[in-house]
Amino acid sequence: MNWLDQVAWTDDGLVPVIAQEQSSGKILMFAWMNREALQLTRETGQAVYFSRSRNKLWHKGEESGHTQIVHDIRLDCDNDVVLLTVEQQGGIACHTGRHNCFFQQLQGDDWVTVEPVIKDPKVIYHE
Repeated sequence: MNWLDQVAWTDDGLVPVIAQEQSSGKILMFAWMNREALQLTRETGQAVYFSRSRNKLWHKGEESGHTQIVHDIRLDCDNDVVLLTVEQQGGIACHTGRHNCFFQQLQGDDWVTVEPVIKDPKVIYHE
């Protein structure tokens, strides 16, 4: 059986993916992959995801230059979640210019931003 066939894809052909930083163990981001994205990730050694909002593949860092070098690809016990261990180039994984996408913390009844912007997204994406 093909390794891709062992993944429990959703009805729309996707699998959730967690990107974890190799050096710190910090969760950087959550995204989706389709079969082509997972295959390309394996072939290129760089993270390629599927954007549901844009309905297309996106090579992480294609606009920002903040690519993810993939060191390990794992599948969870139910075969329905992929974990990538990555080296985050440029130290920024989030499109908001932060190190990771999980920068809001629930404090009481409010979501509070607890991680700083490393680089202004307008500079990153040349807006």
